[in-house]
Amino acid sequence: MVYVTRRECFNAAHKLYRSDWSEAKNMEIFGACANPNWHGHNYVLFVTVKGEANSDTGFVMDLKKLSTMIRKNIVDIVDHKNFNLDVPFMNGILPSAENIAIAFWKILAPLIADAGCKLHSIKLQETENNYVEYFGA
Repeated sequence: MVYVTRRECFNAAHKLYRSDWSEAKNMEIFGACANPNWHGHNYVLFVTVKGEANSDTGFVMDLKKLSTMIRKNIVDIVDHKNFNLDVPFMNGILPSAENIAIAFWKILAPLIADAGCKLHSIKLQETENNYVEYFGA
């Protein structure tokens, strides 16, 4: 089994806030991430696929095709957008890094499978110090 990872970057804003909680509770749980004026991140997305190397190409998956798939279905939709307001697939979902990574998985897994490969993981780096990894359900 060979694992191949493609890295893509985007910028987006969000706010971690539950309308069914008080301002005080939101600030207690989410801190500065509950800022009423939003906040943004320079996200780094790592998409790892797995499979056997093709005997003709040596590729598990053509990384140009994977990059195009990620950009078309994720980056072009979220880049310079607000996850709370502008991203349809996040509608009604608290946009934590964890939930964003799960949403990305749901979009990319079937597309990667259609290309004859298997999605292994989504890694979403939100800050220099914080990232989440999702390996599917």
